[in-house]
Amino acid sequence: MADERVAIVTGSGKGIGRGIATRLAAEGITIVVNYQKDEVSARETHALAHAHAPRSLTLQADVATPEGAKHLIDQTLATFGRIDILVNNAGPFLVKSVFDTEVDEWRRILDGNLSSAFYCMKFVLPILRAQKSGNIVNLGSLNVETTRGAPTTAAYNAAKTGLVVLTKSVARSEARYGIRCNLVSPGFIETYATSEADRRELPSLVPLGSLGTVDDIAESVAFLVSDKARYITGAVLNVHGGLWV
Repeated sequence: MADERVAIVTGSGKGIGRGIATRLAAEGITIVVNYQKDEVSARETHALAHAHAPRSLTLQADVATPEGAKHLIDQTLATFGRIDILVNNAGPFLVKSVFDTEVDEWRRILDGNLSSAFYCMKFVLPILRAQKSGNIVNLGSLNVETTRGAPTTAAYNAAKTGLVVLTKSVARSEARYGIRCNLVSPGFIETYATSEADRRELPSLVPLGSLGTVDDIAESVAFLVSDKARYITGAVLNVHGGLWV
C-alpha cells in the first residue's frame, strides 16, 4: 500500500500508550502495538486499532534491551517495508529517594525510560534517513526540561530529563534528513493506575482544576506527527493543565 503510514508505539498495551495507538489508528495509520509481558492487554489494544487500521499487528519485545529494540524495528520493517512514526512511550516508574533506590532499580528505570528510547531511535534512524522522512515522539514527564530536584522520583526524573536532551539532539542532527523529533510531557493524567486518593487530591493542585486524560496526550502526539506540525521539531510540549508554570 503506497500511501500506508506505519507507527510503532512502545509500551502500548494499556494506559497512555493504548490511547496513542488507538488515536493514530483512527487516522488510518497502521499500528505496531508493542508490549513486554502483558499480552492480554496488548491484544485488547490491537483490537481497538484494528477496527480503523486492519493491517495493525502486535509485537512482543523488551525495548529496554538493544536486542529487543532491534527485534521490534526489524520485524516492523520486514512486515511493512517502511516505518513512518516511532512513539517512545514505554517506561517504568519508581517512587524512591536516591538514598532508598537500589542499584538494580536505578538501572531498570534508566534502561526502561532513557536507554529504550535511544535503542529504538538508533535502529530506526537509518530507515527514516533512507526514506527522507519520519516522525519521532518521546514521552517525558512533568516539567522535566526545567531540571527541578525530585526528592522521591530521582531515578525517573533523571531518565526523563536525559530524554529531553536526547530528543533535542536528534531533532538537530536529523532535520536535514526530513526527520522531526519532539517530546510530550504529561502532567497528572488519569489512567488505570490512578487511585481514588489521586482523584480527590490532585485536581486542586492544577490551575485548570482537573486531571488530564489519556486523550489529551494522544491528541498532542497525533498533532506532532501530522503535517500540521511540519515546522515543529525539538519541541517540549507540556500537557499539564498549567501545573508548575
